[in-house]
Amino acid sequence: MSKQKTKNLLADAVHANKLASREGILERLFTLAFSGLVYPQIWEDPTVDMAALELGPGKRIITIASGGCNVMNYLTASPAEIIAVDLNPAHIALLKLKLTAACHLPNHESFFRFFGHADERENTARYDRFLRDHLPQDARTYWEKRGLTGRRQISIFTRNIYRYGLLGRFIGMMHLLARAYGKNPRLMLTAKGLDEQRRLFEENLAPVFDSKLIRWLCRMPVSLYGLGIPPAQFAYLSADADGDLAGLLRQRLSRLACDFPMEDNYFAWQAFGRGYDREERRAVPPYLTRDAYEAISANADRVTAVQASMTDQLAGLPVDSLDGYVLLDAQDWMTPAQMVALWTEITRTARPGARVIFRTAGLDSPLETVLPADIRSRWSYDPSTVPGYVARDRSSIYGGFHLYERAAA
Repeated sequence: MSKQKTKNLLADAVHANKLASREGILERLFTLAFSGLVYPQIWEDPTVDMAALELGPGKRIITIASGGCNVMNYLTASPAEIIAVDLNPAHIALLKLKLTAACHLPNHESFFRFFGHADERENTARYDRFLRDHLPQDARTYWEKRGLTGRRQISIFTRNIYRYGLLGRFIGMMHLLARAYGKNPRLMLTAKGLDEQRRLFEENLAPVFDSKLIRWLCRMPVSLYGLGIPPAQFAYLSADADGDLAGLLRQRLSRLACDFPMEDNYFAWQAFGRGYDREERRAVPPYLTRDAYEAISANADRVTAVQASMTDQLAGLPVDSLDGYVLLDAQDWMTPAQMVALWTEITRTARPGARVIFRTAGLDSPLETVLPADIRSRWSYDPSTVPGYVARDRSSIYGGFHLYERAAA
């Protein structure tokens, strides 16, 4: 897909204000930032997703691809089909690389070292020997592309891909800022038990959020572009925080640091260690475990990856054809008209009993005030389930997790 087409897709999704306005300028800066790799790892907990979707054999679902690890994790449930869409060509290329690697790397160990370590010199040799000739042309073009240094894009897997992309660089910058205040986020990984995790967080990280610099940065929308947060979502966060965004981020980081055992929370390992647990291999995404490897390899051909918007992709699908929809936090980006267009297609393509899940920066679902009655009446939603799902989500960065279920015809 051409660069211009990619720009148009992003503009359609993000630009809701005129260029001459402050909001319009911020939206266009975000579009520019989002045009490259953003998420080397997705930040939604697949265990919660699969439980909410009741994902299993025979199910057909559609999801936003993001960094692709959600799709790979869903394959462990052996669904009949997964359609993965994304506006960002880098995310589609990353997902296709993962799928190809699951089928063509020689064993689980090489697969784990490619994506679990993601920093070994041998990874370019593995790519050249086992993967390059099996990649779809668009993905191969992406990974063969050379940058200003002359290195191919695939060389990012010799330098720890999790340190790159907007998210990886954002985490790196947060580490630098913490160290500037004499704090070391990696100390969190040494904790033995939840009590010690709480103590280390309160002593080592919480004070940073009281600094004038951090509080000032948290008031600037561009500061959170590295989390993939566009201006519209920043506004939701600010409203949820009553203006104290630094306090809200400290609260959510506290949940990540203190509410789940460190030894198997791979989100915490990425946040505090910028990688996965390579020794015990417990704090890793499900798709990288040895037990999941056979299912991942067997089911990889059930995925279709497409650079497109969710709404456009759904418009080409038959009536009553899908059982599940994973929208991530995309609706925080959308105008009311865009949400209505999306849910018109979701409602048309959903089978009876189909489930839709999504996350929001704030607590509340925007659909309750946006959807017209004829669409809303076809879906059941229980807001009392939101706190429970949020409490179980180890990624810990969202305010709300919402589940809608299609009523019987």
